[in-house]
Amino acid sequence: MSQRAVLLLNLGSPESTSVPDVKRYLREFLGDDRVIDRPANGFLRWILVNGIITPFRSPKSAHAYTSVWTAEGSPLITISKHTQKKLQQCLDLPVELAMNYGNPSIPDVLHKIAASGVDHLLLFPQYPHYAMSSWETVVAKVHREAAKIAPDMKIQCVQPYFADDDYIAALVESARPYLTKPHDHLLFSYHGLPIRHLTKADSSHAHCQMVADCCNTCSPAHSTCYKAQVTRTTQAFAKHAGLDPAKWSMSFQSRLVGEPWISPYTDYEFERLPKIGKKRLLVITPAFVTDCLETLEEIQMQGAEAYKAAGGEWFEHIPCLNDQPVWINFLTQRVQRWEQSIVEKVAVAE
Repeated sequence: MSQRAVLLLNLGSPESTSVPDVKRYLREFLGDDRVIDRPANGFLRWILVNGIITPFRSPKSAHAYTSVWTAEGSPLITISKHTQKKLQQCLDLPVELAMNYGNPSIPDVLHKIAASGVDHLLLFPQYPHYAMSSWETVVAKVHREAAKIAPDMKIQCVQPYFADDDYIAALVESARPYLTKPHDHLLFSYHGLPIRHLTKADSSHAHCQMVADCCNTCSPAHSTCYKAQVTRTTQAFAKHAGLDPAKWSMSFQSRLVGEPWISPYTDYEFERLPKIGKKRLLVITPAFVTDCLETLEEIQMQGAEAYKAAGGEWFEHIPCLNDQPVWINFLTQRVQRWEQSIVEKVAVAE
């Protein structure tokens, strides 16, 4: 009989807020050539990451992690484990959790899964949207490690669910209590990417940044276009929630200097919006299903401070889906759908 399991995948966190642990984490994260893919020469890229970026960024990042760390540890890891536990309670098959960087590591978890006799594994990246530096790299890493650890294991993967009706419904339902609060504007803040990553992901080399209004012009390139996908998420959310088009907008956070990134930039919006009368601001971060440094410190703390310093009067961040019942229900339904497909395939084979 087929032995099935689910593997939830997320980014990861340092082991602690100490500078050495943060430095170790950043080396692994930024050393991924799907995250920082320039310069093309591997040795020069290693020098950039290990000799320039990581040493200077580690103390600042350690301080930032300290501001969000809890008694249980990293919020991202803690919440992900709660999600794993709640999903496990809804299913009759094992649910495992692995991080692309740090622990629990993908190789360690795959060894555990293989040792238990699992021959069918469903990967469930906790990323609604495709990006080379998030969805693609974690899925590629699982396949690369599984080829060494359990080459006969059959692996399937949940594809980006950025416009899935059930996902949008869960997102709106989780945000509804906040949407009822008096506010002037709802800002959808997504993690940023270099423009170069968008064009690199366009296999046609003839659509992204080349066609007018490319994100809203139908194209096969959208299957690997982060910006087109977050645009679809935003538009679907707005339609489902019945938002006034004049009271919401999109922006992008967490950029690095040195080259053009997707705009408008979230930090610029925090300065601009109060100046045009948007004094009460709600912010939602749908690129993340789990609250983490980028939502808790960058938005809830730094963002609120910058917005109020620019003249804003009220600021609130809508929490990510985290381990809310609507999210657990979405995950459960997706896994059960996969299980049923396996059962049907086995029945046909017999």
